[in-house]
Amino acid sequence: MKTTLSSMFALACVYATSVALAASPVGLWKTIDDETGRERSFIRIIVAGDTIEGTIEDIISLPGDDPEQLCRDCEGSLKDQPVIGMKIMWGLYGGGASWKDGYIMDPNNGKTYRCKLTVETDDQSMRVRGYSGISLLGRTQTWYRVQ
Repeated sequence: MKTTLSSMFALACVYATSVALAASPVGLWKTIDDETGRERSFIRIIVAGDTIEGTIEDIISLPGDDPEQLCRDCEGSLKDQPVIGMKIMWGLYGGGASWKDGYIMDPNNGKTYRCKLTVETDDQSMRVRGYSGISLLGRTQTWYRVQ
């Protein structure tokens, strides 16, 4: 009986570890605006050295959007540049399902925020949190993996 319980515990630990290792933010994600609940864009996340970064692959246009899809409120070299193809997420460190200490830029207002993200255990959704200063001062969006 003791051996059986030990074996079951060991198998459970191996399973939990393999599930955690399987979750990864790398891939294509559909963003959902946390204020409107509407689909907004598709972001491709890739590995860049020991960090990850995300680039806008497509935008789901809504009435009132800039028809030219330019980053009007961005500053510096990004000012008035096309949003499609723009790197909006960079410098996140971590591994597996959890990444942090990076940055995310909102092309709707041109502002850059600190960023962290966590892929859910189903590997089909992830929580992306942008914040200023401390994580409590921010907002979270749920993004969904595109197959």
